[in-house]
Amino acid sequence: MTQLISLRARVDAMIDRPVVQNFILGVILFNAVILGMETSKTAMTAAGDLLTLLDTLCLVIFTVEIAAKLFAKGPAFFRNGWNLFDFVIVGISLLPITQGLSVLRALRILRLLRVVSVTPSLRRVVEGLMAALPGMGSVFLLMGIIFYIASVMATKLFGDSFPDWFGTLGTSAYSLFQIMTLESWSMGIVRPVMETYPYAWLFFVPFILVTTFAVVNLVVGLIVNSMQDAHNAEADELTGTYRDEVLARLTEIEKSLKKRDT
Repeated sequence: MTQLISLRARVDAMIDRPVVQNFILGVILFNAVILGMETSKTAMTAAGDLLTLLDTLCLVIFTVEIAAKLFAKGPAFFRNGWNLFDFVIVGISLLPITQGLSVLRALRILRLLRVVSVTPSLRRVVEGLMAALPGMGSVFLLMGIIFYIASVMATKLFGDSFPDWFGTLGTSAYSLFQIMTLESWSMGIVRPVMETYPYAWLFFVPFILVTTFAVVNLVVGLIVNSMQDAHNAEADELTGTYRDEVLARLTEIEKSLKKRDT
């Protein structure tokens, strides 16, 4: 039993080495290039068998890595969200690709997302985004209310003359979404509407100010604050770990001095 625990600890330490992590990152990027080349008919005609072999080799490496993590960490493997993320990504790649599940072939490119779990800086970005979701929910609810009110108003105001853009509640919402993104909003929609309704700008300009420059910036602000909080938490954790190590070393030095004095 002791030997098994010692072996698991050595495997865990080996997996966490920077050399191993950099190797896995290199395999992920290499595999992404291979999957991209497989979309080229010219490349598949010239070296299709080789590309398939290299893709399979990359999948074997990923599978061995996940198996090693499962062996080293045991049930604790599934308590880490990033481990679960890697497990699902690799598991999808291992599913047999049949005619009914041909979409799985396209999903293999999801392996590239493992760059997020391997790179600490990218993990911090994702963790900040996830932490911002509760606050973003309130902002999205506010956005939904604004869109609903504006869609009803636009349908009633402009629906008769411009049924393609504002004929129904759904088309109005889609047109307003295009306006919010500022995609051809002026020459494409607003100015043609203003030729029939000269005072339509009284509706569109406040809508753009509220949605594009106010509510959307609230979402950006929430994400930036959450990322900063995640960065500060990580820095505090590293500081605490360093402090504990220093205290442990000072304690050992103190004990050794006491033994020498006695």
